[in-house]
Amino acid sequence: MALTVPPPRSPLDGGLARWYEDELGWTTVAGPPVQLVTGLRFDVLELPATAGRGVLHRMGAATGPVALMGRRMRLLVAAGSAEELPGLLDWLEWGGISLDLAMLGTDGRMTAPLPPGRGGSGTPGAAVWLRPPVPGREVESSLPALRSAPWGGGDAGAPCLVRLVTAAAVECHRARLLSARTRGPAPQQLSPQRFASS
Repeated sequence: MALTVPPPRSPLDGGLARWYEDELGWTTVAGPPVQLVTGLRFDVLELPATAGRGVLHRMGAATGPVALMGRRMRLLVAAGSAEELPGLLDWLEWGGISLDLAMLGTDGRMTAPLPPGRGGSGTPGAAVWLRPPVPGREVESSLPALRSAPWGGGDAGAPCLVRLVTAAAVECHRARLLSARTRGPAPQQLSPQRFASS
């Protein structure tokens, strides 16, 4: 009597982690949901989706891969960029201004969108690629980085992190101002006046 061995079960993630590891060489953490590890091959600049749309309009094709999850947009940038963001914002004179702008760097995690062509998950707010990475092509060389800064050095064809952060700061600030305008002025608290007696 021959024993038949059932075929291996497909992983719960439908091969999602394997696609990222095999096709792109990116490190993943098993899910659900499968997560991409940041800080190794790329970092992530995260901002509100409303501001992100403005950034994509301003920058055109001069960004790397871009994902959307709920109301947050995630732009992939060169690894190490997360450490540069605070100093870069200060240098661009955006330091100290409240911007809804964040970076995921070393030991960070980003929910993995479904690979291109695999259809949507049907779940509202699920992670999706707006500009997916291209398998078989080195993604890292196309990511915005300081090495491609406008003052020289680096690959002239790579997108510039300084320009991307500038556009992101402007659009985050604009979104914040527009949001405040639609909410109307906040009620003002009158503080008691003190008068000096003569």
